[in-house]
Amino acid sequence: HANYKIMEKLTEILNPYVPEGQAIRENTDLVADLGLDSLKVMNILEAVEDAFDISIPLNVLPDVHTVADFALQIGKIDGDD
Repeated sequence: HANYKIMEKLTEILNPYVPEGQAIRENTDLVADLGLDSLKVMNILEAVEDAFDISIPLNVLPDVHTVADFALQIGKIDGDD
């Protein structure tokens, strides 16, 4: 399971992008459920990099489909897994 602290922070960052009445869960799909376009994704990446003080390599993005995937990648980069 994704690190709770990472999930909490990630949820905070994603909240403004979530459609009305939808909750963010670990299995929430970033594109299918949240309808994120590439500009929003770049804004979120920037916010995540600032929040965690990390740099996310773009080559991990194809592996990121859900919020849990994203948290897992952040955990790997952050060295907390």
